[in-house]
Amino acid sequence: MSTTRPCSPGDRGPEPGASGASAAPEGGAPGSGRLGDGAPGAVPVAPGAPAAPAGRATGPGDARTPATAPEEPPGGDAGAGGRVRRLSLADRSGVVPLARDFTREALHAWGWLPSATADQRAAAEDVLLVVSELVTNACLHAEGPEELRITCDRKVIRLEVSDRGTGQPAPRTPHRAGRPGGHGMFIVQRLCLDWGVVRTPGVAGKRVWAELGAPA
Repeated sequence: MSTTRPCSPGDRGPEPGASGASAAPEGGAPGSGRLGDGAPGAVPVAPGAPAAPAGRATGPGDARTPATAPEEPPGGDAGAGGRVRRLSLADRSGVVPLARDFTREALHAWGWLPSATADQRAAAEDVLLVVSELVTNACLHAEGPEELRITCDRKVIRLEVSDRGTGQPAPRTPHRAGRPGGHGMFIVQRLCLDWGVVRTPGVAGKRVWAELGAPA
């Protein structure tokens, strides 16, 4: 385990050479405030004057830091009906609660929270738990997390944690429920629709992703 970066300890298994579900081995193929229109105080355009080009209004209160800026165009959609938010975790302390709070804010923005039913509440809690497990695993076994990326469409939410590690995360087998530690990737496997690892040839590190179903 690398000690190059202090990270909060968590419940994580080791990163042995065994691959997880949908994972690709290293060197192989990869696995599977917005301001509204017409802001108050807008200057009217004189008759015959050319219209200003359409664009996003900005102001002193509209600035965002790169660490927490959501990648959402007007309407909250990115790409084909999806929404994306990214959080930089490199060289930051308290990354596990930071990632959970960031994810919780996204769930509120996307309508997962507050929950109207027990099933919706359980789905949101599962997402927060998986985020904690992925980030903690990167802290303990992969030289620390680099970034958290959350993508959401109407049916699936995808969590991705990038790190600098070379190992391959996998559930510890055989799994013993009474043993302290080593349950992280087992929890991810049990709660998620699918999960895996993506590597880019020639680039150090990897991205561990997990997908969960949206609440009914």
